[in-house]
Amino acid sequence: MICTSELSTSKYPLVSACPALTADLVAEYASGALLRELMLTPKPGLVDRRNSGAHRDMNISTFLKSARVLSAWFPRFFDLGYRTSRIPASHFLPLVRPAGVLCEREMLEATHGINTHKGAIFSLGLLSAAAGRLQARGMRCTRERICTEVASFCTGLVSRELAGTKTAVTAGHRIFRMYGLAGARGEAASGYCTVSSVALPVYDRLHAVGFCENTVLLQVLLHLFAVNSDTNLVSRGGLAGLDYVREYARNLLVHGGVFATGGLQNIATFDDELIARNLSPGGSADLLAVTIFLVRFPTSRMEDFCSKNAEGLDRKVEEACAGL
Repeated sequence: MICTSELSTSKYPLVSACPALTADLVAEYASGALLRELMLTPKPGLVDRRNSGAHRDMNISTFLKSARVLSAWFPRFFDLGYRTSRIPASHFLPLVRPAGVLCEREMLEATHGINTHKGAIFSLGLLSAAAGRLQARGMRCTRERICTEVASFCTGLVSRELAGTKTAVTAGHRIFRMYGLAGARGEAASGYCTVSSVALPVYDRLHAVGFCENTVLLQVLLHLFAVNSDTNLVSRGGLAGLDYVREYARNLLVHGGVFATGGLQNIATFDDELIARNLSPGGSADLLAVTIFLVRFPTSRMEDFCSKNAEGLDRKVEEACAGL
């Protein structure tokens, strides 16, 4: 059994029972995903090189400080997954949570109490651990296997922590009780269905054509805005705020998104509108980072995986955005 006290400090040695290069490589993918998501510009309502989005307490420097903290933890998440590979996936979450709490604590110390990357710690931490478990079992680390492993970690998570909670302890609990939206927990429990069914296919299609990375990722982000039930938006603006962002993104996509004439300026105007409404789609930003992480891994045939996990997606949006 893993002794979680080993992870009680940032001085935890990066001496792993798994090949160090593999741990370092996965950590590089995760850290790179954070930085690429941060630097992508313009991102409506979000911190980027253009502005601080709908945030008055943080900026790009705050996120860079936070990202540096997280970069030291990703090899540890991988290593924890590697060393517990024989433990059933359904028993893994209690083992990794203490590390996530300590990582979050260091993040808050670096940012003076500002929550920059709590969602990314959860998602990229679990994904890194899933890669470690697959590597330990000698399995090929494909996107689908990594996502399925995370879904196995989170079996029953929504019912235990959201549906089973009598009092609204956090904004996430409150939003679930009011609207039935499961947020980051629901995405992880689905094996990142929204990413696998929407974001990755858009990325792969546009990347294969040869468009530059910034263009591809902006179009992917618009697709995420169009379909994601982002609880960050609901927390700030209620269902009206969520609907506003989804409809705005759908309208941009119908006209070509970033590929439309003046596409970048249209997205910058979208940014201005969200700032004026104090709306920040942070949940979609986290899913974009998940997408950027997963594209570094090979893919197998995704049709069966997507059809199994796509229940609950907005079918109308899928049809409206098909072919864009």
